[in-house]
Amino acid sequence: MPKYDIISDVVDEETQTSDGDSDVRSRLMLIGAAMFLVVAAVMHRSTTGAAAITNNDNAALILSLTHSSTADAEPLTLKQPQAESLLDLPLTCIDQEFPNKLNQIISGKDDLRTPKSLHPAFYGCFDWHSSVHGHWSLVRLLKTFPDIQKRDVIIDRLQSHITEDNIRGELAYFANPESETFERMYGWVWLLKLAEELHNWDDPAAKTLEENLHPLTDLIVEKVEAFLPKLVYPIRNGMHTNTAFALGMVYDYAESVGHVSLRELVVKRSKEYYLSDVGCPMTWEPSGHDFLSPCLEEADLIRRVLDEKELIDWLESFLPKLASSDFELQPAIVSDRSDGLLVHLDGLNYSRAWCLKGLAEASPKLGHLNAIANNHIEHSLPELVNGHYQGGHWLGSFALMSLTN
Repeated sequence: MPKYDIISDVVDEETQTSDGDSDVRSRLMLIGAAMFLVVAAVMHRSTTGAAAITNNDNAALILSLTHSSTADAEPLTLKQPQAESLLDLPLTCIDQEFPNKLNQIISGKDDLRTPKSLHPAFYGCFDWHSSVHGHWSLVRLLKTFPDIQKRDVIIDRLQSHITEDNIRGELAYFANPESETFERMYGWVWLLKLAEELHNWDDPAAKTLEENLHPLTDLIVEKVEAFLPKLVYPIRNGMHTNTAFALGMVYDYAESVGHVSLRELVVKRSKEYYLSDVGCPMTWEPSGHDFLSPCLEEADLIRRVLDEKELIDWLESFLPKLASSDFELQPAIVSDRSDGLLVHLDGLNYSRAWCLKGLAEASPKLGHLNAIANNHIEHSLPELVNGHYQGGHWLGSFALMSLTN
């Protein structure tokens, strides 16, 4: 979409919702800044080539998302121009085999194989779980924007990856005794998220893809059902193994596909793990490599398994300041986006946002959290497409979740 059309969208939305002369002036200044960025991008393109203007493109796109961050702010949502800006991240990386982190236990020389031979469906995007949620991103974009650019290309790539033969190859990897804990539970739940998205996608291509994936989906469900009764204590860190995040994802899958016993297991374990928790130390967050908030992921899970009154009562002990309209939470600062661990903090900003939005939706008493969620998204989104594969191979999925979940 041409940039002047994006700016027109900003003008239309901002002028229709202005509340006074000073507000109009500030909004017009925002529009002027966006127009400046577009002109600068065009000039930069003429001297350094199209690939060099990535950040300017993103800056103009994020301004078309921006609106008032007042206490009654509506949650930011993704529009098609931004969706098409995000598209190339997963579309490119699902076929990019290297660099790759296999997270593999080597039991013999025959295990020393290429990523694609080990994982014929999910070999790209640096690691298995990022490849899986890269595929989820493509399905979510197609489902949300049916006429998105490159629609036919996306469907072709999905159909070439999620085949019966490729899924048999993935099953063979999990059948190895050394793979018992492979991607537990982070990669597992992203696989269920992909299955859920395919299940809810009303498109002729979806049924075949869902059927092809089904044997692996069933295996992951079996692994979750076997593991949760053995997990005596929840894992409360801010990275891949966080239990609350995983349980929330499993709950959503079970609810979506009507898997009653799996949903009941998640509800049971969630209450056993977390209902007695009090005084979650938000001031201890974030840790240096976090991409999940232990406190907010737990709250986001519990809002699924309690009714509104029970949730508010529980939050009074768990995060007593959260329900206050003057609750504040600053976005995490990323000092170096070329560092694969430090850039996790951009992911934290997105995951905090989806937790806060989920809580705001659960109760009107928490509606003020939308503005904080918006602030977190706006902090990191302009840097999303910056040429650094360390974040680019996975952050698109987190941004998409924060804007569409």
